Amino acid sequence: MDVVYAGWLSLLPPVLAIVLALITKEVISSLLVGILSGTIIYTAMAGLHPLIGPVDTLFDTALNSIDLYILLFCFLLGALVHLVTLTGGSNAYGEWASKRLRTKRSALLATSALGCLIFIDDYFNCLTVGTVMKPVTDRYNISRAKLSYIIDSTAAPVCIIAPISSWAAAVSSYIRGTGSFDSDFMAFCATIPFNLYALLTLAMVVILSVKDMEFGPMEKAEQHARQTGDIGAVQTEVTDLPKGQKQGRVADMVVPIAALIVFSILSMLYIGGFWGEDPAFRYQFTAALGNSVAAEALCWGSLGALFVAFVQYVPRRLMSFKEFMKGVSTGMSNMVSAATILVLAWTISGVCGLLETDVYVKDVMVASSIPGGLLPAIVFVVAAFLSFATGTSWGTFGILIPIIIPVASAISPHLLIVSLAATLGGSVMGDHCSPISDTTILSSTGAGCEHVQHVSTQLPYALLVGGCCIVGYLVAGFTDGNVWLTLLAGVAALLVLMTLLHRRSVKKEAAQKS
Repeated sequence: MDVVYAGWLSLLPPVLAIVLALITKEVISSLLVGILSGTIIYTAMAGLHPLIGPVDTLFDTALNSIDLYILLFCFLLGALVHLVTLTGGSNAYGEWASKRLRTKRSALLATSALGCLIFIDDYFNCLTVGTVMKPVTDRYNISRAKLSYIIDSTAAPVCIIAPISSWAAAVSSYIRGTGSFDSDFMAFCATIPFNLYALLTLAMVVILSVKDMEFGPMEKAEQHARQTGDIGAVQTEVTDLPKGQKQGRVADMVVPIAALIVFSILSMLYIGGFWGEDPAFRYQFTAALGNSVAAEALCWGSLGALFVAFVQYVPRRLMSFKEFMKGVSTGMSNMVSAATILVLAWTISGVCGLLETDVYVKDVMVASSIPGGLLPAIVFVVAAFLSFATGTSWGTFGILIPIIIPVASAISPHLLIVSLAATLGGSVMGDHCSPISDTTILSSTGAGCEHVQHVSTQLPYALLVGGCCIVGYLVAGFTDGNVWLTLLAGVAALLVLMTLLHRRSVKKEAAQKS
């Protein structure tokens, strides 16, 4: 389909989707209305049939925007997650860990480590870590609010900097759609050192696990749990183990996940030509990864992991062939909502492309004479706001990446990678803060924490890290993307502010006691 220049009208689809999401607190219908508004505008400007045109444009755009490999990977991953849970492997790991973790600090660090280990997908992370670690953290009266914070902070922030993950595949597909890089995978990898929100969030999790430096509502929740033993647990059906769950072993969780990682890496190397005939990629690890198609490799890896799970479960009679296939079907059905959001996010991004939203925004930003040094910080704030409003990281960077890349290329080409990283980090921050985010909801559910309490206790921490990110991106903008100065500024700001806020909280508590 031919594109049309819609000017300011090209902003209507994403803005309408955001406003509706804020009002209705529902993402799917909001994205759908935004898409339809865009196809109506396109129909009018392109001179198509007023009734048939919008619907025809919607389906054509959706089909042209969909990445089937990513959708297939989501469904295969959902099947693997459900099977691992069904066998009792997650529960077995929890029992094993509870016998070996003898202090509160070790329990918190183990929870954080497990969250980082399960980097393939944030949904898998939220549900698995909560189910596995609740018996461990409960033993040391760790509040469910803090458990849900750790789960949430090692879900999306880890996935967005993990080259082998559903997030990396999605981001790579959006980058590939712009045609601005020779390798979408290597472009994604280049953003990792500049993804300040992910890196500083993980740093804060480690600090809070090692040192009791809580402040604000989280400190009150932790203090209440220590003094009364009331950890703030709520019962939810989602976190209950599936009916008929088997008595699995630790290996029933570890082996399939390890197989998924190994097979995915080997697949990426194979697709990238590591064992091929082209000398540019043959036995060249980095070059082969850059030449690979991550989404396709993840499909191969997840299929291989399912085969390993089948060999591991069925011959041992941990489950029958019929139970295994039913588990696959149920797990895939659990991913329908995520896949729907992803398809709609791709579609609204495609509609913005038809209306040349990126061209309009680029022209406005260039004409406004924004100093290039401010671009990464501004991009971070915009991405955070959009993600908070819609409750979806994927939808946000799906909309913004096609816009930010040409804008950064026009204003400050040397800050293109930094601006792209700011887009990804801001999208995760907004998702982290949003009460309508699926990851936020799954984190509170997986931890058995009241959702409002999770949001209220996590929000000050997320805003603190976000403020430190702005400092870091300002430094990056005015040092031409010096990665070491950027990281140093962000970490220094985090340590100083955490220390000051904790001391203030301690003084306030002492004053209340006296």
